[in-house]
Amino acid sequence: MSTLLTHIAISDGTIKRSSLEVLSYLRQQAETHGHDVEAVIIDAAASDFVGQVRKYGASKIYTVEDPVFKHHINTPLLKALALVMEKADPYLFAFASTESTKDILGALAANQDAAVLSDVSAFELTGDGVKATRPVMAAKILSENEARGDKILISVRSGSYESSPKEADGEVVDIDFSIDESEIQPTLREIIGASGDKVDLSEAETIVAAGRGTKDEEGQQLVSELASVLNASIGASRALTEAGIVDPSLQIGQTGKVVAPRLYIAVGISGAIQHVAGMANSKIIVAINKDPEAPIFDIADYGIVGDLYKVLPPFIEELKNIKR
Repeated sequence: MSTLLTHIAISDGTIKRSSLEVLSYLRQQAETHGHDVEAVIIDAAASDFVGQVRKYGASKIYTVEDPVFKHHINTPLLKALALVMEKADPYLFAFASTESTKDILGALAANQDAAVLSDVSAFELTGDGVKATRPVMAAKILSENEARGDKILISVRSGSYESSPKEADGEVVDIDFSIDESEIQPTLREIIGASGDKVDLSEAETIVAAGRGTKDEEGQQLVSELASVLNASIGASRALTEAGIVDPSLQIGQTGKVVAPRLYIAVGISGAIQHVAGMANSKIIVAINKDPEAPIFDIADYGIVGDLYKVLPPFIEELKNIKR
C-alpha cells in the first residue's frame, strides 16, 4: 500500500479552500486504489488546523510548527517538506497550485529526484504512474501528460474538484524542525496587501468582475453595489488595470489571478482568451454584455445581452428584494 500525501496551504490564518479540494479528491483516489491518504501542515501554528483537516479524511497528519513559517520563505519550507517526505515516503505528493507552491515545486522535485506535473486541472492514478490534464497557451489547449517514477509531485488548480468532508480520527505526527538563521539568505521584511481586508480572489466564493464597459464612475459604482448585495469580491479585466482604474491585484486572467468561485458575474467583459484562462473553472458564469457576439457568451451558463447601465439597476433591485 502506497502513501498519497497532500500539503495543506495556510494563508492569513486560514486553510486555503483549494487545499481542501485537493485533499478531498486525493482521498477518493486513495479509496479507489487502496492507498493511504495523509496530510502535512507547515505553519507557525500548525497544530491549530489539525481539527479541520481531520474532517476531510486524512488518516495521518504531519505537523511542522515553527515561528519561521509565519511567512512564506523558500529555504525553511523546502527543508520542512524534505523532512516530511523522508518520514512519510509518499508515492504521490499533491499541492494546491498557489503562488507559494509555484515558488518551490521545481526545487523540491529536483531535491527529491521526483517527477513533477504542475498546474493541472485534472489527474488520476494509473497502474504505474499519474495521468493529468494541463491547460496551456492561455487554456486554449488541454495537454494530456503522464508521469512515472518512485516519487511524483503534482500541483492542482483551484476549483478543479469539490471539497467533500469525511471525518477521520487521523493520527498526528509532530516533525522536529529547526533551522539556523545562517541558512536563510533571503529575508522577508514586509508583505503589502493592496486589497486590504478583502477576501483573496483565489479563495472567493462569489466574484463580480468588471471589464472595459464599466470604465466610468457610474459603471464602477454599479459593480460595487452588485458586489455588496451579493457579498462578493470584485475582480477586473486587464483593460481596467492597464488604464489605472482598478488595482493590478484585482486582475483576473493569464497575467493575473486564476480564480474558481461558485458564481462569477462578468460585467462588460468581452471574454478574450487571456481573461478566460483565469476564470474558466468557475462553477456558474453569468455574462452581461451589450454585444451578442462577445466570446464570453460561449462559456457563460447564463447570458444577458444588454446595456449594463440599464440591466444592472433592476438586477440589483431584484436581488435586494430577494434578500429582504
